[in-house]
Amino acid sequence: MLPASTTSWVVTDGKAGDTAICFGVVEALGLLPALHKIAPRPPWSWAAPFGPIDPSEAPARRGSPIAPPYPDIVVASGRRAVPYVRRIRAETGGRTFTAFMKDPYTGPGTADVIWVPEHDTLSGKNIIKTVLTPHRVTQAKLAAARAAPLDFLARLERPRAAVLIGGNSVNHRFTAADIEGFATRLDRLARSGVSLMGTPSRRTPPALREAVAAVIARHGGYLWDEQGDNPFITLLALADTVVATSDSVGMVGEAAATGRPVLVFEPSGGHPKNRRYHDELRRRGIEHRFTGELKGEPYGPLDSTLTVASLIADAFRRHRREEDRKYQPAV
Repeated sequence: MLPASTTSWVVTDGKAGDTAICFGVVEALGLLPALHKIAPRPPWSWAAPFGPIDPSEAPARRGSPIAPPYPDIVVASGRRAVPYVRRIRAETGGRTFTAFMKDPYTGPGTADVIWVPEHDTLSGKNIIKTVLTPHRVTQAKLAAARAAPLDFLARLERPRAAVLIGGNSVNHRFTAADIEGFATRLDRLARSGVSLMGTPSRRTPPALREAVAAVIARHGGYLWDEQGDNPFITLLALADTVVATSDSVGMVGEAAATGRPVLVFEPSGGHPKNRRYHDELRRRGIEHRFTGELKGEPYGPLDSTLTVASLIADAFRRHRREEDRKYQPAV
């Protein structure tokens, strides 16, 4: 979408979900971004997104994650990244184009373009909205995984379920009852003849992982042991259905790229934005509540990433033309 010579940064605090959203969009732009990981200390981390950056990470300091030379495009996500986006805009006089993924909570003027899910209340001329979250799962990657699947996964009997296990977050907590309920539903699904292929996340608490591992082992399925590369793409590619926990809207967006029914388990807690997202996907027949039974029908694979990238590319070109006019010498 953009010339390969266009330079780009991804700016996050390293959280997997935020980083995946940003990389998915930048890669869809046809670029190879550099990850610039921020690590603000208290009290600056506490003050985000409204306060300044951590002075130890100021552009003039050695090892700063936002030291010049600045790129053509910065794509950022996460509350802690907001002050850094503001600082980059100030340092470059707005020359560097900035795109922020998810609501920064500091208004639409935080970046040149902001993406939020369709259910979000943030509005403005520079706001992009799509139903699903951008991600790095492409049809090309899924096709490649199906064409050359890992043998130990391909040998599992169909139907197969990819089990995407999230964990505790700011708004969600897996209580002992939640863990038992999730494990019981997985056991019911496996006893119905569905092969389980699971992968935990960094946020998966040990008790949840152990409960899921016991179910999968009992039924001869597969659970990634967190050693080597995560076969996440292959799990999605070979799945006839996907089971995911509701704490991560990103996982559900990735699952929708398969065109397979997504069965969602909701742990304790939640947030109104998160609930609106899942309600909309259920309304569209993409998502179903996970009860331990297969539900739903296949649909055309869904992916918002290319849409978001295309709109960002258009906005970047307009921004670059405007900036170039500013610096044209007077005749």
